[in-house]
Amino acid sequence: MDNLPVIVAVDGSADSERALHWAAEAARLRSAPMQVVHVWPYVTSARAAAAEAGTGDPVLDELRAKLAAEAVELPETEFRSLSGLSDTQLPALGAEGQLLVLGSRGRGGFTSLLLGSNGMACAAQAGCPVVVVPRPDRGGTERGADGEAVRPAVRQVTLGVDASSDEPGAIGFAFAEASRRGARLKVVSGYSWPMVTPPAFEYVAVYEASQQEYEDALGKQLADELAPHRTRHPEVEVEVELRNADAAGQLVEASRTSDLVVVARHRRRLPVGPRLGSVAHAVLLHAVCPIAVVPEGTGTGGNERGAGSAAG
Repeated sequence: MDNLPVIVAVDGSADSERALHWAAEAARLRSAPMQVVHVWPYVTSARAAAAEAGTGDPVLDELRAKLAAEAVELPETEFRSLSGLSDTQLPALGAEGQLLVLGSRGRGGFTSLLLGSNGMACAAQAGCPVVVVPRPDRGGTERGADGEAVRPAVRQVTLGVDASSDEPGAIGFAFAEASRRGARLKVVSGYSWPMVTPPAFEYVAVYEASQQEYEDALGKQLADELAPHRTRHPEVEVEVELRNADAAGQLVEASRTSDLVVVARHRRRLPVGPRLGSVAHAVLLHAVCPIAVVPEGTGTGGNERGAGSAAG
């Protein structure tokens, strides 16, 4: 079993507290320890030394006091205080954990933003899967009397996958997560017909085929990709939805009835640096449930680190 921790970033905001509670549940499901990390933008050497010793960070001190007052039970937990730029420090933590969890926005930034810069940086760069927990004020979120998001009546993990490409990392992560949660797995895959710019080697085959033939071929390829994961997790009920429709739109809609949406990162390397693929980016901005972005190189089984590929 992977003994790397589940890492959650906090900054004293309500968003980071939601992320903390989500991370605590994720750590318990994995029988893993948890690290609660606060990044100071500017810290004196004396304050940094005190924080490393476990004191002197008011954000962590206040959080510990609040958790104690509310009698919140956490898994084995380490509190860490780091100094530096959070959009640099937090993605780097991906090398130290099996999962990195953040709220959709923190204390800083504009309130109109749907996703803060730290969440975007971690989703695009971290070496482990990143989960972003959105605010309950996103449109379409069902909320309870306390204003927080209400969990769906039926546990469901939704996986967005491109049927035309190999994505074992995201698929393996989604199957393992559904198994842990006792949830069904909904696999959503969208495609475009007619294809506008197919790869050269597919040009003749695509344009000689009918839409149904093309969909059947994609369906077979998707079934082949899912087959080893179905064998590994026979306890997971799987529903597959392959449609000629926008993948991001389907995933955002599915997020209304899901506990978690999983997408692969599919980074696009531009001159200004790595960026998320369009589907992952859209889902992070608009999904109403937590979103897991799985990078390339993530394992295909119960252990979320290893070899593989990543969607979106």
